[in-house]
Amino acid sequence: AMKINQDTVLRGAKVTLVPYTAAHVPRYHEWMQSEELQRLTASEPLSLEQEYGMQRSWREDADKCTFIVLDSGRWPGQVEENSMVGDVNLFLTNAEDPTLAEIEIMIAEPSCRGRGFGKEATLLMMAYGVRKLGITKFEAKIGQENEASICMFKKLHFKEVAVNSIFQEVTLRLDVSDQERQWLLEQTNHSEERSYAELKQPAGVLDT
Repeated sequence: AMKINQDTVLRGAKVTLVPYTAAHVPRYHEWMQSEELQRLTASEPLSLEQEYGMQRSWREDADKCTFIVLDSGRWPGQVEENSMVGDVNLFLTNAEDPTLAEIEIMIAEPSCRGRGFGKEATLLMMAYGVRKLGITKFEAKIGQENEASICMFKKLHFKEVAVNSIFQEVTLRLDVSDQERQWLLEQTNHSEERSYAELKQPAGVLDT
């Protein structure tokens, strides 16, 4: 099961990626009530109970790897729930080809958009996928009207390979050649991998 990242923290300059735990669910659930986010992520609103169920399956499913995106300026220090800005996921959807992953990024906090958070979170996740999961090909499926996201992936060397007019979705792809791998590791060489258990504040010292 995809528990490989359950104690992994990827700390970058702007964002820090942490495993998705039950503590993140209420805030995540709150975000997903937004019609705009439902549209951008092509998802249905779930009840809080269903969202907890989803979080458990995310942790246990072998074909998904997910991190919650925190604002590095706030965490560690502030309560995680108050530092959350979005999430980033890898889906290993092709049983025939375990080196292909679909990547998905959501910066849910409006105040954090357009500040490079999504870009850094995506780079950290891609470098993690390449290093730890043996991924050599990435795909991103994005709604046609989500120009900011399409533009960001193109800056990360993704090329548009398909347009689905029924789902109004664009598919972008990146094959990780040696050169791309080198570039990816350079882009993320400022980041560090830490233990989640060590960085989390012990219960009882959380600022109430």
